[in-house]
Amino acid sequence: MSSEPTQTMTAVQIEKVVGPAIGPLLPEIAQLRVRVFREWPYLYDGDFDYEQRYLQRYLQSAGAAVIIARDGKRIVGASTCLPMRDESAEISEPFRMRGWDLNQFFYFGESVLLPEYRGRGIGVAFFEAREAHAKSFPGIEYSCFCAVQRPSNHKLRPAGYVPLDAFWRKRGYTFYPDLVCRLSWKDIDEEHETEKPLAFWLKSLHGKPLP
Repeated sequence: MSSEPTQTMTAVQIEKVVGPAIGPLLPEIAQLRVRVFREWPYLYDGDFDYEQRYLQRYLQSAGAAVIIARDGKRIVGASTCLPMRDESAEISEPFRMRGWDLNQFFYFGESVLLPEYRGRGIGVAFFEAREAHAKSFPGIEYSCFCAVQRPSNHKLRPAGYVPLDAFWRKRGYTFYPDLVCRLSWKDIDEEHETEKPLAFWLKSLHGKPLP
């Protein structure tokens, strides 16, 4: 299994990568995560070695895919997905607590894109490619992702920051403010890791009512 080109836009090639072909991409994706997630709202003081270990889950899941944005040979963006049943217990816990069948959900992990490539439709392409991938699996009814929740008066919130809520709603996602997982990482202004809440957004892929 290898990479599969999907479309080209403004000299940026979008491709889906599955199976063992994901492995050689992990160092570049790890570097992107460390760089992009340092920005608001994640403020992640990233660790490259940890990121490479974390990303191994996409090699271990037979259903995983990574959507890559390339400018020439350079990876400028990446977006991940895998069946929820293959995700960590921390992320799947709120679904299990509600008694929902994990086999019906496809989890969309991180999307990271260098700032100079934003606003070109690449984010839309990431969602379209991941949804198409998820729909290819029997029994999958919903796609979902989670986003960190920060207080509106946070001291590092940039002036004029506009959240992505409208973009996600336009993609057909519904916000579930009470469906929350909790993950820990070290913020750029922190001495130690602290726990952060991340709330989920859900979409029905085939018309089944949302749970």
